[in-house]
Amino acid sequence: MTGTPPDTATTAAPVHTVVPPLTPRKFRPGGADTTPHTYEHLRLTPQTRTIGARVDGLDPAAPLDAGTRAELQQALLEWKVLFFYGQELTAGQHRGFAGVFGTPERDHPFLPSAGDPHVVRLSHDGQHPGTENIWHSDMSFSPQPPRGSVLRAVEVPATGGDTLWADMAAAYDGLPGAVRRRIADLRAVHEIPQAPGAVGAARARLQPVEHPVVRTHPETGRQLLYVNRVFTSRIVGLPTQASRELLDLLTRQADYPEYQVRLHWEPGTVAVWDNRATQHYAVSDYFPDRRVMERVTLVGDCPA
Repeated sequence: MTGTPPDTATTAAPVHTVVPPLTPRKFRPGGADTTPHTYEHLRLTPQTRTIGARVDGLDPAAPLDAGTRAELQQALLEWKVLFFYGQELTAGQHRGFAGVFGTPERDHPFLPSAGDPHVVRLSHDGQHPGTENIWHSDMSFSPQPPRGSVLRAVEVPATGGDTLWADMAAAYDGLPGAVRRRIADLRAVHEIPQAPGAVGAARARLQPVEHPVVRTHPETGRQLLYVNRVFTSRIVGLPTQASRELLDLLTRQADYPEYQVRLHWEPGTVAVWDNRATQHYAVSDYFPDRRVMERVTLVGDCPA
């Protein structure tokens, strides 16, 4: 069979294409700090190689000595998410425990409080399905996104309702070298998406902000991938299509199970996470059952 060869000038991929070839994926968990710390005041059980640790033998409602507080802060930096089980906390105790990790924020822009201005309630049921089932970093649309959060299970469904967290330092490490070099100095726009009700009202009040695509953790020095599907709208300086392709590639890093830890909630479970170093996803597989959580958010700083 004969024919005219294709015109390579017209069939070649656009120069802005960033999706790498389909090759077996290699998990690269390395980084600036891969040697586990030792703890004298805490009983830690790591849940994966890089993210998530269970803490046993500690009462978050009780006064904590300086050594325990320091180790909790170090454990959060090391493991990015900490889990505590069987805790019955009042709103005041919840707020007090959150203060170990930072300054509690008050008056969330669109979530209702749970009676304390520092504690917000997230409640879903048959009339109000869950909406947090997408990978995101809390409030990255803010000039100073939260440092972290402390989330407590008030009422959990009989099945389902888990939460997953992704390690965005490991996700950054796992990018191809060419992509890491390309995004080193890029910035992205973060904003509240179009939505009705309180979310839409908050959008009208808050202007879009720019943050680095790769931020440096202010305490560990680790480089972190800092774009997400909910609040990151575009890459500054790129044409629309190129921005979409690059954001798609980068946000898909959170999807890989190798970078994740998963928590099955029980009544009284408390999770503390570093919002600078992670993204999270609340699985909405319990409809129409009821799921009620309460959260204290910690004041953050400007990503750099």
